[in-house]
Amino acid sequence: MLDDFSKHQQGIIKRYYRNIDKIQVQRLSEMVTEIYLAEGKKLEKLWISAGECMKKLELPQTQIDNLLAKRDPALLAGVVKKLTSE
Repeated sequence: MLDDFSKHQQGIIKRYYRNIDKIQVQRLSEMVTEIYLAEGKKLEKLWISAGECMKKLELPQTQIDNLLAKRDPALLAGVVKKLTSE
């Protein structure tokens, strides 16, 4: 599959997948800020996206369900803090 790409593009793709966890944590961190500021439908979409992001980070489903049920941005920020300190 990577043969379809130039050497430069292959390097970019490899680095992306090597750092996918860091990218997802950063994305989740940015969502926390957006969740604090959002309202209405946008807020609902952000919580759905946060749930998907946490699944990609392989957090326990029970923890994800709990966070999504409570919809508390402070709890989500705590998860991000824990993930960044690891």
